[in-house]
Amino acid sequence: MDIEIFPYRVLGSDTTEKLLNDLEVIEDVKRTVIQGPRFPKTEETLPPQYRERRVIQVNGEDLELKVKTGRIFVELTMESTIKEIEEVCKKNIPYGFDINQDRTNYIRKVKTVSDSIKYGEADLPDELIGMTDQYSSFEDHVKIIKKDDFD
Repeated sequence: MDIEIFPYRVLGSDTTEKLLNDLEVIEDVKRTVIQGPRFPKTEETLPPQYRERRVIQVNGEDLELKVKTGRIFVELTMESTIKEIEEVCKKNIPYGFDINQDRTNYIRKVKTVSDSIKYGEADLPDELIGMTDQYSSFEDHVKIIKKDDFD
């Protein structure tokens, strides 16, 4: 199942970094996708303390944050995990949020026409399905962060 975390305000880079790291710790979280407006290109002229477009660390990997986080989509398998996610959100989003479960799938799970046009007939790993943006290169907008193996 998928859920949507909808903060009442757009998240800053620091808050996004903390939230994503806390979500990645939850074992049942399979995929996390952030969505929001792109940072303006003119941000490079701002002093460093006011820049939001920056490299954040999620699960020990560098990730260049290119969007303001307006929504977070989370793929999970058990409905009971939503309580854990709600606690993480309360800790990191003090001004409020909604957790929506209205749709069965917020993240696509089946290869679409857009995926076929972008990647051809190649077999896509499950974590890449639904990550297609026909206007950009894959490397610019998707970062796959592997969970640690705890064997």
